[in-house]
Amino acid sequence: MGDVLSTHLDDARRQHIAEKTGKILTEFLRFYEDQYGVALFNSMRHEIEGTGAPQAQLLWRKVPLDERVIFSGNLFQYQEDNKKWRNRFSLVPHNYGLVLYENKVAYERQVPPRAVINSAGYKILTSLDQYLELVGNSLPGTTSKSGTAPVLKCPTQFPLILWHPSARHHYFCMMTEAEQDKWQAVLQDCVRHCNNGIPEDSKVEGPAFTDAIRMYRQSKELYGTWEMLCGNEVQILSNLVMEELGPELKAELAPRLKGKPQERQRQWIQISDTVYRMVYEQAKARFEAVLSKLQLARPAMEVVIRTDMDQVITSKEHLASKIRASILPKAEVCVRNHVQPYIPSILEALMVPTSQGFTEVRDVFFKEVTDMNLNVINEGGIDKLGEYMEKLSQLAYHPLKMQSCYEKMEPLRLDGLQQRFDVSSTSVFKQRAQILMREQMDNAVYTFETLLHQELGKGPTKEELCKSIQRILERVLKKYDYDSSTVRKRFFREALLQITIPFLLKKLAPTCKSELSRFQELIFEDFARFILVENTYEEVVVQTVMKDILQAVKEAAVQRKHNLYRDSVVMHNSDPNLHLLAEGVPIDWGEEYSGSGDGGEDPGGPGIPEAATLSEKRRRAKQVVSVVQDEEAGLPFDAVPEPLPPASADSIAKLRGLLARDLQAESPPLAGPLLNGAPAQESPQPGAAPEAASPPASPLRQLPPGKASDLEPPKPSDQETGEQVSGPGGRPPIHTTTEDGAGVQTEF
Repeated sequence: MGDVLSTHLDDARRQHIAEKTGKILTEFLRFYEDQYGVALFNSMRHEIEGTGAPQAQLLWRKVPLDERVIFSGNLFQYQEDNKKWRNRFSLVPHNYGLVLYENKVAYERQVPPRAVINSAGYKILTSLDQYLELVGNSLPGTTSKSGTAPVLKCPTQFPLILWHPSARHHYFCMMTEAEQDKWQAVLQDCVRHCNNGIPEDSKVEGPAFTDAIRMYRQSKELYGTWEMLCGNEVQILSNLVMEELGPELKAELAPRLKGKPQERQRQWIQISDTVYRMVYEQAKARFEAVLSKLQLARPAMEVVIRTDMDQVITSKEHLASKIRASILPKAEVCVRNHVQPYIPSILEALMVPTSQGFTEVRDVFFKEVTDMNLNVINEGGIDKLGEYMEKLSQLAYHPLKMQSCYEKMEPLRLDGLQQRFDVSSTSVFKQRAQILMREQMDNAVYTFETLLHQELGKGPTKEELCKSIQRILERVLKKYDYDSSTVRKRFFREALLQITIPFLLKKLAPTCKSELSRFQELIFEDFARFILVENTYEEVVVQTVMKDILQAVKEAAVQRKHNLYRDSVVMHNSDPNLHLLAEGVPIDWGEEYSGSGDGGEDPGGPGIPEAATLSEKRRRAKQVVSVVQDEEAGLPFDAVPEPLPPASADSIAKLRGLLARDLQAESPPLAGPLLNGAPAQESPQPGAAPEAASPPASPLRQLPPGKASDLEPPKPSDQETGEQVSGPGGRPPIHTTTEDGAGVQTEF
């Protein structure tokens, strides 16, 4: 690898890459600084004027998954340095960074992980054919002939590959198809979450950044949706640079690569990843410097806006009226001839899978609460309610239980419309709808939790509790139906705008864009940071098509074909004090109602070392998907475990003591596989009901899944992104960098 990089990325070429990257960043950051003032003004105006949007009926939790592990188990990972497959203990913490440890013992000993992967921008592939096709397309002229050795050999028939157009690829495989399906659902959830890397509560920096990206690409005649608008700001900015820099490097270096097709493909992947990391570091430094400068200037800008808000609004409306008078006739003709006839078709294509997905969310929520109620009646009673509610509270973040909801979006197609409106991929709409599904599920669950917790304060009997659960479920479902309708209608409007506006701007550019410069003189110099001609022009274009979009969505609601409420239906809050309940201390069902809290004596007991107490806490951590794989399972060929670094006699003695305690809690293997399809060993805690290997015949006797795995998450600092792999012979700690607003470390 070193020879490849030193040959094709010498000092002169690296300097050229840095200069090219700097030029692109300088141009983009000029757009960003312009958009920052506009976004700040819009945010402050919104705070004052409001929008009059319908009030949500469901509550939302402020800390959805604090100190939780989503999933854990063993993966076989391909090591590119020695071309071997290694068995790794892997887990996904609450921030969705895939963490890879040497094995479970290394994790329990708090050895730093081998790698931490942020999956923003990646695609999950389940076959080598899919991967080889993408690799072949990424470097034309290197398609392997039939019968030649592929770029990668997988020891099982169940691979999972993380593919990125610029960054390095990650190769995993599983022993069974069921295990592959489970990990695919988990990793897809990681991609979905990491792609949504710009915090939605960022009312200034977020909109300024996304608008700057759009304006920059439009200045390069690139309209339409962009598939690589995923990740945090630095990742997106790196993708933006690579969009321009990548083809140039490929044209220059591809003819110079030597060897067979698969070797040239491997070389290009290494080169592209190295360049991406260089770009990432440069983009990170430049973006943070500009953002810091803008944040320092923000207080002075806010003073001007508050003082002159009315004058700024008047000036902007005057500018908009002049632009409207100039371009409105052309825009209306364009909308009437090229957009309006297609809006119903686009809306129908969006509505069918989206409404099916939200209906599935409702059904899953109903089933989970109903099953819990049956378990309260038949098995646990109030004493087991804490355990049941602990599991229910994590439902929205259970990738396997939510998979049936997410799958409803997969059939989304815009056949015949994607090319017309320059929609490169429907994935942006699928993932947005899936994120909204997860949010609505969590809102429904949290509202149910809050109302049930209030009811428990009355000290109900088991029979009264079951009636209360059913009554609360019906109330929450009514609230869900209303909020679901509101969220879907907003999603449809946003998606229609996202599809049609770039198309309109591209159509109008030849006749309208050249006229915009003459409107600049209408803006007072004092307000030039808050009013931009280009943004005002786009707002006018949006207004020309917005009435048709609103009408189409309104007609769909009137038909009631997809269970949408009419705009005239306003659901008054039947629980005026409900939002006050949500302001209290978060509910800890495990501590309050399970009777298994950590109160009283220190769990380590007198004389137990602090390290052992910490390990015990890690072992008992809560996990959304309870999975413990058998680490002694047979390995594929060439897959051998690597030895742990030598430890001191004291640490070995401590470890033996901890392992001895853990082994005492283990029972013989279960009769059937756990959720990831691999054999497992886990025993119920003392006093807990045994976990069934398969569902019983009668639903009334069905028990909830067993307690969460004894796995304990690491103490993630929300800095998992990129990948750091330690060198041979040791595992240095992962380098740390400054966190961004989303709590994601931006390092590769």
